[in-house]
Amino acid sequence: IEAVDVLDAQTVKFTLDAPYAPFLSNLAYPTGLIVSPTAVAEHGAEFGRNPSGTGAFKFAEWRSNEAVVVEGNPDYWTGAPDLQAVVFRPITDANTRTAEMLAGGIDLMVEVPPVALSEFQGDAYTLVEQAGPHVWFLILNAKEGPFADKRVRQAANYAVNKQAIVNDVLEGTAAVAAGPTPPAFAWAYNEALEPYPYDPEKAKALIAEAGAEGAELTFYVTEGGSGMLDPVAMGTAIQADLQAVGLKVKIETYEWNTFLGQVNPGLEGKADMAEMAWMTNDPDTLPFLALRTGAWPDKGGFNSGYYSNPEVDQLLEAARASTDQAERAKLYQDMQVIVQEDAPWVFVANWKQNAVTSDRVENFTLQPSFFLLLDDVVKE
Repeated sequence: IEAVDVLDAQTVKFTLDAPYAPFLSNLAYPTGLIVSPTAVAEHGAEFGRNPSGTGAFKFAEWRSNEAVVVEGNPDYWTGAPDLQAVVFRPITDANTRTAEMLAGGIDLMVEVPPVALSEFQGDAYTLVEQAGPHVWFLILNAKEGPFADKRVRQAANYAVNKQAIVNDVLEGTAAVAAGPTPPAFAWAYNEALEPYPYDPEKAKALIAEAGAEGAELTFYVTEGGSGMLDPVAMGTAIQADLQAVGLKVKIETYEWNTFLGQVNPGLEGKADMAEMAWMTNDPDTLPFLALRTGAWPDKGGFNSGYYSNPEVDQLLEAARASTDQAERAKLYQDMQVIVQEDAPWVFVANWKQNAVTSDRVENFTLQPSFFLLLDDVVKE
């Protein structure tokens, strides 16, 4: 950003040093929202713990690892919300979250564990579902070890029975992923891509061709975290599928923050593969931050598997510079074809986000953005 100019009471002008197509969508996403300079000056480094804004609710209290409380904003531009307050409780354990919902301790639960969906049938509950820009994948260490060979990475994609995971582990709450871009980005998604089919014999042939029979793999799995979709059960199923084609897989399980501390700095010298899930606002975000050569961890990105393809780099740079959406779409679609072939990840699933409310809650809907908008919600 070279300059920011106020044109009138309702208009602000940003001047950038280069074309940047995702700019508008980023401004509408939490990481790009305009914040109060007064609050920043007052709280400094503690600004993040003292949020202020113009929404339907005002920040009231934050008890770490226990609750965040917001209260209705009487000055909201469309009027105060019906809810007097909302208490957000972080309950990361899926079984505990389900038990609390069934016991009436909470009114609304997001990320309903697939195995618990059947417990919320009937008039006492309302299940809500919404497809969103989500992709669940395995990062493969393309820098060292067996997955440095593209054939072994492709073999992993053939070896994992993704449809069985979607049906049996996720209870139909997802669709098999075909590549790095979620189909929720309809304008940029490559409809011609088909997911890797489940073909263990093809996987075995590729592993043999690469001389990787019996290779030992370390697999990082998290106990639970943002958009991770029953990760231990999924990790165990993936381990069994890879072992069935002759790979020896050792799972190491970590709490979410510890897991990120292991994965984000890169897998080199530590692991061969790791679970991951992303939800994003623009088709630029995930590949630019996690698939470019310039996004290797030592360069400040999240390309923890060290994938590198100069053609992918060029396509992504061109796509974020183009302000013609049709041109951007073609660039992203071409990128998806190359990335699917290179297989830096095992492309597992695109999640359909879900939530359940009690019969006391009305007017709740999920958003494609994964935001929780509660200004119209009523609790009887």
